[in-house]
Amino acid sequence: MHGDETVGREMLLHLIDFLVTSYRRDPVITRLLNNTRIHIMPTMNPDGFEATKVPDCYYSPGRYNKNGEDLNRNFPDAFENNNASIQPETQAVMDWIKNETFVLSANLHGGALVASYTFDNGNSVTGSLKGYSRSLDDDVFIHLAKTYSFNHASMYKGTGCDNRQTFPEGITNGYSWYQLEGGMQDYNYIWGQCFEITLELSCCKYPPANQLEKFWRDNKAALIEYIKQVHLGVKGQVTGKNGTPIPNAIVEAKGRAHVCPYRTNQQGEYFLLLLPGTYVINATVPGFKSMLKTVEIPDNTGNFSALKQDFSFPEVSIKPEAPSCPKIPLYQELERASAAVKPTLHILALMTVMLVIFK
Repeated sequence: MHGDETVGREMLLHLIDFLVTSYRRDPVITRLLNNTRIHIMPTMNPDGFEATKVPDCYYSPGRYNKNGEDLNRNFPDAFENNNASIQPETQAVMDWIKNETFVLSANLHGGALVASYTFDNGNSVTGSLKGYSRSLDDDVFIHLAKTYSFNHASMYKGTGCDNRQTFPEGITNGYSWYQLEGGMQDYNYIWGQCFEITLELSCCKYPPANQLEKFWRDNKAALIEYIKQVHLGVKGQVTGKNGTPIPNAIVEAKGRAHVCPYRTNQQGEYFLLLLPGTYVINATVPGFKSMLKTVEIPDNTGNFSALKQDFSFPEVSIKPEAPSCPKIPLYQELERASAAVKPTLHILALMTVMLVIFK
């Protein structure tokens, strides 16, 4: 995302080469590619990379795009109004996210050695007052971050890049590290139905070229294991009359209703990343009764296929239109709604006390 943080760019070029040269030679890579749609964008900020004339470990103007904007502060934010002008690179990525059914992703950075997970921003609804901004899928995000850090040559040690900052087990909640408005990983999770983490791959943002081979060795296994995690959880198709796919049906795990409901794509497909365990999956076609199914989810990442659970609504013959989830600070609205409820509870408690006294 930042043009002067070059290790991620090079690692993705190495990854492309490794995948295509290992196909039909390495059985694991062959099965991975046969069962997984993988999209790789080596750089989101080519102008920033080209502008970095003098490599520097700490800072250069190449962090920003040609318009001087930080692309990882440029996305709509779910917690506060982001007044930054949407850049062409950001809009292109937002369109890409909208047009594809992405399930798992990572964006790559430099300047630290840690796997950071959502939320990057927060408010009282997500517990930010305690210094940690927790999503409903916090357990999954911790697992994803640990998957990368523990398969990396040294990230799991959590030593950081200097004595001032350490990251236990090589992971951190984004907000706990530092608050960030307009970040890509929060946008992807809320509006893209995609679980994304941020990977900081090098203490030096623009290291010498002769170190790249070691960086690849350090990250190779972690990148592959991370991609496998797209097969966590449950997937399936929602169909109607005569088996016709139903797009825009809401499919969520009970207790994990996202602020923007996760919906089926145009083929009626849904994908939910969940750790092994027992869950109740709720499928809802607007205007019709919901359908609940209890599922026992195993760890199927080694089999390269999530548990399959379809839903059939034979009485449905229409394709419901999905109201687009507005790109506004949705958690700000939740916080206001929560605050509005509290006085009622206090009055109710006071009335109960008074009733007891009167009795």
